[in-house]
Amino acid sequence: MATFRLTSLHKLVSSLSPFSPIRSYSSLNDTSLFGRIGFIGLGNMGSRMADNLIKAGHEVAVHDINHNVMKMFSDKGILTEDSPLKVAETSDVVITMLPSSNHVLDVYTGQNGFLSGGNPLRPWLFIDSSTIDPQTSRKISAAVSNCSLIDKRDGWKAPAVFDAPVSGGVLAAENGTLTFMVGGPEEAYTAAKPLFLSMGKNTIYCGGSGNGATAKICNNLAMAISMLGVSEAFALGQSLGISASTLTQIFNSSSARCWSSDTYNPVPGVMDGVPSSRNYIGGFASKLMAKDLNLAAASAKDIGFKCPLTSQTENIFTELCNNGHAAKDFSGVFRYYYSGKDEQ
Repeated sequence: MATFRLTSLHKLVSSLSPFSPIRSYSSLNDTSLFGRIGFIGLGNMGSRMADNLIKAGHEVAVHDINHNVMKMFSDKGILTEDSPLKVAETSDVVITMLPSSNHVLDVYTGQNGFLSGGNPLRPWLFIDSSTIDPQTSRKISAAVSNCSLIDKRDGWKAPAVFDAPVSGGVLAAENGTLTFMVGGPEEAYTAAKPLFLSMGKNTIYCGGSGNGATAKICNNLAMAISMLGVSEAFALGQSLGISASTLTQIFNSSSARCWSSDTYNPVPGVMDGVPSSRNYIGGFASKLMAKDLNLAAASAKDIGFKCPLTSQTENIFTELCNNGHAAKDFSGVFRYYYSGKDEQ
């Protein structure tokens, strides 16, 4: 294999693009190329993602409004900052994992947010892994991309911004097996891919800004509709006298086969190791599914797109939450909405 002189190659590509793809030649283990990484949002997902960055050898600074989780990181010798702005002022890359669009907007543009210290900025890369609406992702991208860099390192003229929500849940976040759906500039994606792979096993480039967020809400919309269809069919079958185990065998060897039947079966007693086998505890909370469906419905409304299944599915999961099952896994719709029975 030919040996490239990276310095000469860098000079060539940096003259052609504001984003230098030279980083794509780096090893996953070369953490120095990313400098210090700031991480905002240390909840169930974010804390595990930050832990994996630390395990990979990255220098990390963190912030969260939960002082207890901040102390956990401080006790491990990790730098903690008391505001998003201070994280940005001391970091070369910043990652956010937050509950909602409003939280993300506040961390970027609010008081003590990333942009509240004025222009130029230190971080050359911003990654938002929150599940939010595409419009907010594009608004944030535009705001950050209009800024310049304090240190125009490696030919980057402006900060790059990604919306990069994840799939896989808490267990995948802990094991470093997340899938990232990434929207943003392609040149920057090539450069940043090793960083995603410090926290996950798959990255999928989805196109321009907002496309990562779009991919996530479309994926979760299809997942929710699929779960309703499977749960409704199982409950109907039980009412007509056929067991869910038998229907599962049929589904999984015929045209009804899907993730909701063969991997995440909603009927208690049919499959081990899934939330339905532990009283719908753990997994993906119904309140989070309802939130994502609301994002899908709002995005569809913004563009005048007719989506009756989205509306109906959102209503069902909202009702599930209002009836006291918000913390239960979303597959609990089988029991709590359709009154399906456990398999004996």
